[in-house]
Amino acid sequence: MKPYLPVSEPKCLIRDTKESERKRMQKYHIEPNSVQETLIIPLYGRKVCSDHFPDLFQDPEAERLCSMLDYDFATKGKAMESQAGLFGALEVAQRQYDLLWEVKAYLKDHPRAAVVNLGCGLDDTFHKADNGVCRGYNIDMPDVITIRNELLPAGDREVTIGCDLNDYTWMDQIDASQGAVFFAAGVFYYFQTEAVKKLFRELANQFPGGVLVFDSCNRIGVKMMTRTWIKEAGISNVSAFFSVEDPKELKHWSNDFKDVSSKSYMRGYRDIWPSLSWFHKLMIYFCDRLVKMRIVKITFKEKHA
Repeated sequence: MKPYLPVSEPKCLIRDTKESERKRMQKYHIEPNSVQETLIIPLYGRKVCSDHFPDLFQDPEAERLCSMLDYDFATKGKAMESQAGLFGALEVAQRQYDLLWEVKAYLKDHPRAAVVNLGCGLDDTFHKADNGVCRGYNIDMPDVITIRNELLPAGDREVTIGCDLNDYTWMDQIDASQGAVFFAAGVFYYFQTEAVKKLFRELANQFPGGVLVFDSCNRIGVKMMTRTWIKEAGISNVSAFFSVEDPKELKHWSNDFKDVSSKSYMRGYRDIWPSLSWFHKLMIYFCDRLVKMRIVKITFKEKHA
Protein backbone atom coordinates (compact mmCIF):
# COMPACT_ATOMS: atom_id res chain seq x y z
CA MET A 1 0.00 0.00 0.00
CA LYS A 2 1.39 3.35 -1.05
CA PRO A 3 1.93 5.90 1.71
CA TYR A 4 -0.46 8.84 1.76
CA LEU A 5 0.97 11.87 0.02
CA PRO A 6 -0.77 15.25 0.45
CA VAL A 7 -1.97 16.80 -2.77
CA SER A 8 0.02 19.92 -3.63
CA GLU A 9 -1.80 23.22 -3.96
CA PRO A 10 -1.77 24.56 -7.53
CA LYS A 11 0.96 27.16 -7.95
CA CYS A 12 -1.53 29.79 -9.12
CA LEU A 13 -3.59 29.30 -5.94
CA ILE A 14 -0.46 29.60 -3.80
CA ARG A 15 0.43 32.87 -5.52
CA ASP A 16 -3.11 34.22 -5.07
CA THR A 17 -3.10 33.28 -1.40
CA LYS A 18 0.26 34.94 -0.82
CA GLU A 19 -0.89 38.08 -2.62
CA SER A 20 -4.06 38.26 -0.52
CA GLU A 21 -2.01 37.79 2.64
CA ARG A 22 0.45 40.48 1.56
CA LYS A 23 -2.38 42.96 0.99
CA ARG A 24 -3.96 42.02 4.30
CA MET A 25 -0.70 42.63 6.18
CA GLN A 26 0.16 45.84 4.31
CA LYS A 27 -0.59 48.94 6.36
CA TYR A 28 -1.98 52.15 4.88
CA HIS A 29 0.17 55.15 5.82
CA ILE A 30 -1.62 58.11 7.39
CA GLU A 31 0.14 61.42 6.84
CA PRO A 32 0.19 63.54 10.03
CA ASN A 33 -1.55 66.94 9.94
CA SER A 34 -3.49 66.06 6.80
CA VAL A 35 -7.08 65.33 5.79
CA GLN A 36 -6.17 61.67 6.25
CA GLU A 37 -5.56 62.29 9.95
CA THR A 38 -8.97 63.91 10.44
CA LEU A 39 -10.61 60.82 8.94
CA ILE A 40 -9.29 58.47 11.59
CA ILE A 41 -10.31 60.55 14.63
CA PRO A 42 -13.92 59.25 14.73
CA LEU A 43 -12.74 55.78 13.71
CA TYR A 44 -10.22 55.63 16.55
CA GLY A 45 -12.81 57.10 18.90
CA ARG A 46 -15.12 54.15 18.23
CA LYS A 47 -12.26 51.73 18.87
CA VAL A 48 -11.34 53.44 22.16
CA CYS A 49 -14.97 53.43 23.23
CA SER A 50 -15.23 49.71 22.51
CA ASP A 51 -12.11 49.11 24.61
CA HIS A 52 -13.25 51.16 27.59
CA PHE A 53 -17.03 50.68 27.48
CA PRO A 54 -17.53 47.15 26.09
CA ASP A 55 -20.95 46.83 27.71
CA LEU A 56 -22.16 49.85 25.74
CA PHE A 57 -20.33 49.55 22.44
CA GLN A 58 -18.84 46.73 20.39
CA ASP A 59 -17.17 47.79 17.15
CA PRO A 60 -14.82 45.10 15.78
CA GLU A 61 -14.80 46.88 12.41
CA ALA A 62 -13.19 49.95 13.98
CA GLU A 63 -10.60 47.65 15.58
CA ARG A 64 -9.92 45.98 12.22
CA LEU A 65 -9.55 49.25 10.33
CA CYS A 66 -7.23 50.77 12.93
CA SER A 67 -5.01 47.68 12.69
CA MET A 68 -4.63 48.37 8.95
CA LEU A 69 -3.25 51.87 9.48
CA ASP A 70 0.36 52.98 9.70
CA TYR A 71 -0.22 55.68 12.29
CA ASP A 72 1.28 56.62 15.64
CA PHE A 73 -1.77 55.81 17.78
CA ALA A 74 0.39 55.48 20.91
CA THR A 75 1.43 59.13 20.75
CA LYS A 76 -1.35 60.81 18.82
CA GLY A 77 -4.14 58.87 20.49
CA LYS A 78 -2.89 59.41 24.04
CA ALA A 79 -5.17 62.43 24.53
CA MET A 80 -8.21 60.24 23.96
CA GLU A 81 -7.26 58.11 26.96
CA SER A 82 -7.88 61.02 29.36
CA GLN A 83 -11.29 61.49 30.98
CA ALA A 84 -12.10 64.32 28.58
CA GLY A 85 -10.76 62.29 25.66
CA LEU A 86 -12.85 59.29 26.63
CA PHE A 87 -15.93 61.49 26.62
CA GLY A 88 -15.06 62.50 23.07
CA ALA A 89 -14.87 58.81 22.17
CA LEU A 90 -18.25 58.29 23.84
CA GLU A 91 -19.73 61.10 21.76
CA VAL A 92 -18.43 59.60 18.51
CA ALA A 93 -19.71 56.10 19.31
CA GLN A 94 -23.07 57.31 20.59
CA ARG A 95 -23.54 59.46 17.50
CA GLN A 96 -23.13 56.45 15.26
CA TYR A 97 -25.54 54.49 17.48
CA ASP A 98 -28.16 57.26 17.19
CA LEU A 99 -27.89 57.68 13.44
CA LEU A 100 -27.90 53.90 12.94
CA TRP A 101 -31.08 53.70 15.03
CA GLU A 102 -32.77 56.25 12.76
CA VAL A 103 -31.61 54.50 9.58
CA LYS A 104 -32.93 51.15 10.80
CA ALA A 105 -36.23 52.75 11.82
CA TYR A 106 -36.70 54.12 8.30
CA LEU A 107 -35.77 50.78 6.72
CA LYS A 108 -38.52 49.04 8.68
CA ASP A 109 -41.09 50.85 6.53
CA HIS A 110 -38.90 51.22 3.42
CA PRO A 111 -36.73 48.07 3.33
CA ARG A 112 -35.42 48.71 -0.20
CA ALA A 113 -34.60 52.36 0.38
CA ALA A 114 -31.40 54.21 -0.47
CA VAL A 115 -29.18 54.72 2.60
CA VAL A 116 -27.07 57.79 1.88
CA ASN A 117 -24.05 58.69 4.02
CA LEU A 118 -23.23 62.38 3.52
CA GLY A 119 -19.56 63.07 4.19
CA CYS A 120 -18.94 59.39 4.87
CA GLY A 121 -15.22 59.42 5.72
CA LEU A 122 -14.45 55.93 7.08
CA ASP A 123 -17.90 55.40 8.59
CA ASP A 124 -19.42 51.92 8.15
CA THR A 125 -23.03 52.65 9.19
CA PHE A 126 -24.43 51.12 6.00
CA HIS A 127 -22.76 47.79 6.76
CA LYS A 128 -24.31 47.81 10.22
CA ALA A 129 -27.76 48.74 8.87
CA ASP A 130 -27.75 46.50 5.79
CA ASN A 131 -30.90 44.37 5.70
CA GLY A 132 -29.93 42.50 2.56
CA VAL A 133 -32.08 44.50 0.11
CA CYS A 134 -31.42 48.20 0.74
CA ARG A 135 -28.82 50.18 -1.24
CA GLY A 136 -25.94 52.17 0.21
CA TYR A 137 -24.34 55.37 -1.10
CA ASN A 138 -21.21 56.85 0.50
CA ILE A 139 -20.41 60.39 -0.56
CA ASP A 140 -17.34 62.49 0.22
CA MET A 141 -14.62 64.52 -1.47
CA PRO A 142 -12.68 62.57 -4.14
CA ASP A 143 -9.44 62.41 -2.10
CA VAL A 144 -11.36 60.99 0.86
CA ILE A 145 -13.07 58.40 -1.33
CA THR A 146 -9.65 57.31 -2.63
CA ILE A 147 -8.60 56.47 0.93
CA ARG A 148 -11.95 54.85 1.70
CA ASN A 149 -11.71 52.58 -1.35
CA GLU A 150 -8.38 51.28 -0.05
CA LEU A 151 -9.55 50.61 3.51
CA LEU A 152 -13.30 50.12 3.24
CA PRO A 153 -14.19 49.08 -0.32
CA ALA A 154 -17.82 49.04 -1.37
CA GLY A 155 -19.74 45.81 -0.93
CA ASP A 156 -22.83 44.48 -2.65
CA ARG A 157 -25.52 47.10 -3.30
CA GLU A 158 -23.11 49.83 -2.22
CA VAL A 159 -21.66 52.73 -4.20
CA THR A 160 -19.01 55.30 -3.28
CA ILE A 161 -19.22 58.72 -4.92
CA GLY A 162 -16.35 61.20 -4.90
CA CYS A 163 -18.03 64.59 -5.03
CA ASP A 164 -18.44 67.84 -3.10
CA LEU A 165 -21.82 67.73 -1.32
CA ASN A 166 -22.50 71.23 -2.62
CA ASP A 167 -22.18 69.97 -6.18
CA TYR A 168 -25.66 68.51 -6.49
CA THR A 169 -24.81 66.29 -9.46
CA TRP A 170 -24.24 63.43 -6.99
CA MET A 171 -27.98 63.37 -6.37
CA ASP A 172 -28.53 62.07 -9.91
CA GLN A 173 -26.84 58.80 -8.93
CA ILE A 174 -29.20 58.05 -6.02
CA ASP A 175 -31.97 55.55 -6.78
CA ALA A 176 -34.68 56.70 -4.38
CA SER A 177 -37.55 54.93 -6.09
CA GLN A 178 -38.12 52.90 -2.91
CA GLY A 179 -37.40 55.73 -0.47
CA ALA A 180 -34.27 57.42 0.84
CA VAL A 181 -32.75 58.11 4.24
CA PHE A 182 -29.86 60.58 4.36
CA PHE A 183 -27.58 60.97 7.36
CA ALA A 184 -24.51 63.00 8.25
CA ALA A 185 -22.17 62.58 11.23
CA GLY A 186 -20.12 65.62 12.29
CA VAL A 187 -20.37 67.19 8.84
CA PHE A 188 -22.51 70.31 8.78
CA TYR A 189 -20.63 72.17 11.55
CA TYR A 190 -18.06 73.12 8.93
CA PHE A 191 -20.60 74.38 6.38
CA GLN A 192 -21.86 77.91 6.23
CA THR A 193 -25.52 78.19 7.16
CA GLU A 194 -26.65 79.35 3.73
CA ALA A 195 -24.99 76.33 2.07
CA VAL A 196 -26.71 73.96 4.52
CA LYS A 197 -30.06 75.61 3.87
CA LYS A 198 -29.68 75.25 0.09
CA LEU A 199 -28.62 71.61 0.45
CA PHE A 200 -31.56 70.74 2.70
CA ARG A 201 -34.02 72.43 0.35
CA GLU A 202 -32.62 70.60 -2.64
CA LEU A 203 -32.82 67.24 -0.86
CA ALA A 204 -36.45 67.87 0.09
CA ASN A 205 -37.25 68.89 -3.48
CA GLN A 206 -35.55 65.94 -5.18
CA PHE A 207 -36.37 63.19 -2.64
CA PRO A 208 -39.97 63.62 -1.48
CA GLY A 209 -40.93 61.26 1.32
CA GLY A 210 -37.31 60.89 2.37
CA VAL A 211 -35.69 61.59 5.72
CA LEU A 212 -32.54 63.50 6.70
CA VAL A 213 -30.86 62.86 10.07
CA PHE A 214 -27.80 64.67 11.44
CA ASP A 215 -26.13 65.87 14.63
CA SER A 216 -26.17 69.52 15.65
CA CYS A 217 -25.26 71.94 18.45
CA ASN A 218 -25.68 75.62 19.14
CA ARG A 219 -23.27 78.45 18.38
CA ILE A 220 -21.32 77.91 21.59
CA GLY A 221 -20.69 74.31 20.62
CA VAL A 222 -19.63 75.16 17.07
CA LYS A 223 -17.20 77.75 18.37
CA MET A 224 -15.68 75.20 20.75
CA MET A 225 -15.39 72.52 18.04
CA THR A 226 -13.96 74.73 15.33
CA ARG A 227 -11.81 77.11 17.36
CA THR A 228 -8.49 75.75 16.10
CA TRP A 229 -9.65 75.24 12.52
CA ILE A 230 -11.24 78.70 12.33
CA LYS A 231 -8.11 80.34 13.73
CA GLU A 232 -5.89 78.61 11.18
CA ALA A 233 -8.25 79.59 8.36
CA GLY A 234 -8.30 83.23 9.45
CA ILE A 235 -12.08 83.24 9.93
CA SER A 236 -13.57 85.62 12.47
CA ASN A 237 -17.31 85.37 11.79
CA VAL A 238 -18.24 82.15 13.57
CA SER A 239 -21.93 83.00 13.30
CA ALA A 240 -21.75 82.28 9.56
CA PHE A 241 -21.30 78.58 10.26
CA PHE A 242 -24.17 76.19 10.82
CA SER A 243 -25.49 75.89 14.33
CA VAL A 244 -28.92 75.11 15.78
CA GLU A 245 -30.35 76.64 18.93
CA ASP A 246 -33.87 75.26 18.43
CA PRO A 247 -34.31 72.57 15.72
CA LYS A 248 -37.96 73.58 15.26
CA GLU A 249 -36.70 76.77 13.62
CA LEU A 250 -35.54 74.70 10.64
CA LYS A 251 -39.19 73.93 9.78
CA HIS A 252 -39.42 77.40 8.22
CA TRP A 253 -36.58 76.76 5.81
CA SER A 254 -38.75 74.97 3.24
CA ASN A 255 -42.38 74.28 2.48
CA ASP A 256 -41.23 70.78 1.47
CA PHE A 257 -40.40 69.91 5.09
CA LYS A 258 -43.17 67.85 6.62
CA ASP A 259 -41.74 67.68 10.13
CA VAL A 260 -38.63 68.54 12.15
CA SER A 261 -37.93 66.70 15.41
CA SER A 262 -34.91 66.16 17.65
CA LYS A 263 -33.58 64.10 20.55
CA SER A 264 -30.73 64.42 23.01
CA TYR A 265 -27.47 63.36 21.39
CA MET A 266 -26.25 61.41 24.43
CA ARG A 267 -29.47 60.24 26.11
CA GLY A 268 -32.22 60.41 23.51
CA TYR A 269 -31.92 56.89 22.12
CA ARG A 270 -30.91 54.87 25.17
CA ASP A 271 -29.92 55.61 28.73
CA ILE A 272 -26.17 55.14 29.14
CA TRP A 273 -26.21 57.14 32.40
CA PRO A 274 -25.77 54.22 34.85
CA SER A 275 -22.56 53.04 33.14
CA LEU A 276 -20.72 56.37 33.36
CA SER A 277 -18.53 58.17 35.88
CA TRP A 278 -19.65 61.37 37.58
CA PHE A 279 -17.34 63.36 35.26
CA HIS A 280 -18.95 61.97 32.13
CA LYS A 281 -22.42 62.54 33.58
CA LEU A 282 -21.47 66.16 34.19
CA MET A 283 -20.26 66.43 30.58
CA ILE A 284 -23.57 65.06 29.31
CA TYR A 285 -25.43 67.64 31.38
CA PHE A 286 -23.20 70.33 29.86
CA CYS A 287 -23.82 69.04 26.31
CA ASP A 288 -27.60 68.87 26.79
CA ARG A 289 -28.14 72.16 28.59
CA LEU A 290 -25.43 74.55 27.43
CA VAL A 291 -24.28 73.26 24.04
CA LYS A 292 -27.66 71.85 22.93
CA MET A 293 -26.20 68.76 21.27
CA ARG A 294 -29.06 67.07 19.41
CA ILE A 295 -29.85 64.52 16.75
CA VAL A 296 -32.18 66.27 14.30
CA LYS A 297 -34.54 64.51 11.92
CA ILE A 298 -36.22 66.27 8.98
CA THR A 299 -38.99 64.42 7.17
CA PHE A 300 -39.70 65.53 3.62
CA LYS A 301 -43.23 65.89 2.29
CA GLU A 302 -44.57 63.47 -0.28
CA LYS A 303 -45.41 64.95 -3.67
CA HIS A 304 -48.74 64.03 -5.17
CA ALA A 305 -49.59 64.24 -8.86
